[in-house]
Amino acid sequence: MTELTKKTILRRLAKLTCVSTLFLIFAGGLVTSTGSGLSVPDWPLSYGMVFPPMVGGVFYEHGHRMIATVVGFLMLSLAILIGLFEKRSWVRNLAYIALGAVIIQGILGGITVKFFLPLWVSVCHGILAQTFLIMTVVLAYSFSRERENRAHETFDTHCKFLWSSLTLTYFIFIQLIIGAIMRHSHSGLAIPDFPTMGGEWWPRFDQTMLNVINEARFNLNLEPATMGQVVVHFLHRVGAGILIIALVALNFFSFDIKKNNINVHKSVLILNSLFIFQITLGIITVLSCKEYHITSLHVVTGALVLAWTTLLILRTAPLKLRAVKNVLLNKDIV
Repeated sequence: MTELTKKTILRRLAKLTCVSTLFLIFAGGLVTSTGSGLSVPDWPLSYGMVFPPMVGGVFYEHGHRMIATVVGFLMLSLAILIGLFEKRSWVRNLAYIALGAVIIQGILGGITVKFFLPLWVSVCHGILAQTFLIMTVVLAYSFSRERENRAHETFDTHCKFLWSSLTLTYFIFIQLIIGAIMRHSHSGLAIPDFPTMGGEWWPRFDQTMLNVINEARFNLNLEPATMGQVVVHFLHRVGAGILIIALVALNFFSFDIKKNNINVHKSVLILNSLFIFQITLGIITVLSCKEYHITSLHVVTGALVLAWTTLLILRTAPLKLRAVKNVLLNKDIV
């Protein structure tokens, strides 16, 4: 097998693993959105079978398990091939860490079923899914032709743009954590109106506000919300506002590198479109009372935004870690 063939196999398998992970997150969103998390009460089998009848919530829960199995197999295959063919130690180490992460993720999935969807286990399950996605993006980029070409090219890396990209990605990850807490604590409709919150433009977080919210929830045949659920939902909306500000800053700094790296500038434009789509989905999620297709699409688009900002950092940052540190410290190095 030639070196070119090895690189092609690794490149395609890494991309397939990354895309499959996104689909897995969408399937996981469907499980939560349809309330199918306990449709299959046993684990690792489903009603004692490998392939149970795919009816009702079993379709979503067992389907999620099957997709997770495929992603696990892809990651195992990728880790083995990287161990055999890849010379870069950091890529090998990352592949092994990602394999360990997907194994832990499967165990967490089993624990959520065995212990009847405990909040913090479910939240950790969601957070680890996003972390694993980041790993697959880095692995896929490490084998990309773009990265190979960059090894022979030189372009200026702007400190402010790189800092802005890192900051935006950090806030996106925090927002996804809050989103996971919101989903698994059943706070998605804790504030059922939009753009107002409890009938007001800025919530007071008092009993009067809670009464207004619960009256609206009663009309929607929903259980009363607690103040804690209202706060979690509010934080998610505030997080969206912070992300918009961070995105505006990123766009401002992107003009500095437009002439030197048009691919990065185009990536920012795509990111803008993803943000607009994601915010629209978030609004529709509330107004549609969490219609499960819309809600699940909102979940996976959030993951896609995280993946895209990770890719933006990889396209912007120098290839060597020491050079990255120097750029962040605003030293003259590319």
